[in-house]
Amino acid sequence: MKYFIVLVSLLCIILPADYGYASEIWVSGKGSDENPGTREKPLASVAMAIRKARELRRLDDPSVKEGIDIIIADGTYVLDSPVLLRPEDSGTPDSPTIIRAAEGAHPVLSGGRAIGGWEKLRQPVTGLPKNAEGKVWVTDIPFEKGGWLQFRQLWVNGKKAVLANTLNDGTLDRILSVNKKEEALWIPTPNITFGNGSHPEFIIHQWWAIANLRVRNIEKEGRKTRLTFEQPESTIEFEHPWPAPFIDEKKEYNGNSAFFFSNAIELLNSPGEWFADYKTGKIYYWPEEGQDMQNAEVIVPFLQSITLIKGTKDRPVSHIGFKGITFAHTTWLRPSHQGHVPLQAGFYILDAYKLEEPGTPDKAALENQAWIGRQPAALEARYASEITIERCRFIHTAATAVDFVEGVSHSRLEGNVFSDIGGTGIQAGFFGDAAFEAHLPYDPSDPRELVRDIRIANNLVSDATNEDWGCAGVSVGYARNIAIVHNEITDVNYSGICVGWGWTKTVNASRDNLVHANRIHRFAKQMYDVGGVYTLSAQPNTEISENAIYDLQKAPYAHIPEHYQYVYLDEGSSYIRIINNWTEKDKFFSNTPGPGNTWENNGPDVAEEIKEKAGIQPEYRDILKK
Repeated sequence: MKYFIVLVSLLCIILPADYGYASEIWVSGKGSDENPGTREKPLASVAMAIRKARELRRLDDPSVKEGIDIIIADGTYVLDSPVLLRPEDSGTPDSPTIIRAAEGAHPVLSGGRAIGGWEKLRQPVTGLPKNAEGKVWVTDIPFEKGGWLQFRQLWVNGKKAVLANTLNDGTLDRILSVNKKEEALWIPTPNITFGNGSHPEFIIHQWWAIANLRVRNIEKEGRKTRLTFEQPESTIEFEHPWPAPFIDEKKEYNGNSAFFFSNAIELLNSPGEWFADYKTGKIYYWPEEGQDMQNAEVIVPFLQSITLIKGTKDRPVSHIGFKGITFAHTTWLRPSHQGHVPLQAGFYILDAYKLEEPGTPDKAALENQAWIGRQPAALEARYASEITIERCRFIHTAATAVDFVEGVSHSRLEGNVFSDIGGTGIQAGFFGDAAFEAHLPYDPSDPRELVRDIRIANNLVSDATNEDWGCAGVSVGYARNIAIVHNEITDVNYSGICVGWGWTKTVNASRDNLVHANRIHRFAKQMYDVGGVYTLSAQPNTEISENAIYDLQKAPYAHIPEHYQYVYLDEGSSYIRIINNWTEKDKFFSNTPGPGNTWENNGPDVAEEIKEKAGIQPEYRDILKK
């Protein structure tokens, strides 16, 4: 335990919250990029401010001796492309670059654009449900760069609207059977008839993940209907063994996999729903009560990332800070173009199949292999060090909010708010890729590749995983010295905090991680086979301690409703200490773990003091009111 206290203390020393006097570059919505960037004559864009800072450093200007503050005035800054930070933008220990809000300001860097011109729909539209007639409003999809702008999210007055679907019909139907050879599913015949021009999406509940499949053909045969799907997701869906559609043939559990349809005009049957028709170039929306569409702020996203920090192994980006900035409105279009079939935690499968003869050199019983891709993030960092992200807000994202992908070290995420996140709130580490099979132990010969020495503390993550239900509040793959402490994670559909990857007992790059004093509640809202804290693979000297985990939700259509855990050590989890965690029930689980795990004093009888101290610390509790 002393080791972790020293680690956290060192990170606080290395990454102070405040810096002394620094050269100032001002940005304002009322400014001009022709201006010098003073308070009186500010620049108009963050990109130009970064360029100006870069030039000051290149010329070794004496004004940057104690650092550079890029100060952003109040307002929303709509970006044409992500803000990019390169090695040339690096600061130094004595002269960091801080991108921060002006005092009392709440600037927003947005990857979305406003959509106006709404009118009450007067003409009949083929497929629109009867109950929607006279209630729907319509406008044009923006036409840009030779085509209609593509997006999968829409926000009205700051609230995410619902892409038209069948979720609001009550309990979900369940598939009847699977035909892998024909790449087809059979379902009960729906009470909706899709028109010839409609190609809805089919979302299927698969254990710990959901698959999003674009429907190719619908063939009704009385009380049952046969579905086939577009490529590449069709082959991926029917070849990969885990997680796959669940068939409860022996009726031992809670039925077969549940499903729902999405993204078709025939499904627009409730207030708050919308649909974009790319054949006609129209957006349709049924307003909620009290919404005035002629005066409403309607935003659609067009960027997948807001900020990219891109260094290299030999030239990392370093000593960059963000403070008081809101990052908002990102999209993710893969489900529209290629479907989305995840392996776990939102990592989508590029190729996967069942092995005819199980086993690899690392794992004799392994029966499947998978190569995966990674969702984009609003803020994404590669090969960087001494990065601070403090008291920022990440809202309205289609996929991940913050991702330390590779080679990020000695950095801190503290006191931030994550809300309305489509995928994972905070993600870090290596999980495999198109060239590295996801079940292999990862331990690179070059330690610069590792994500390590990261403090993730006092953050509020709420309403995450609201598009990809199988993502997590905080997700760490192969990584080292990651301190996940005093965060609050609430309203997530899968696990609260996940640490580890690979399903292997082989000692790998992961070690010395700490999950301490977090408050995790209202998790497992849609998925099962979950944990408030969930681990995979060997992680020497890793500790899970003094967390408060409670208010577990149970989706009624989960295949095995009781298969949930407050702390869950899954395949290969090894050398982990689980100590003094308060949970509302004494319900823990280890699935084929490795050696060296110790459990001590966990459950509802843990001291009340530990429960009360878990979560955000006093100096950051003001973020709970935002």
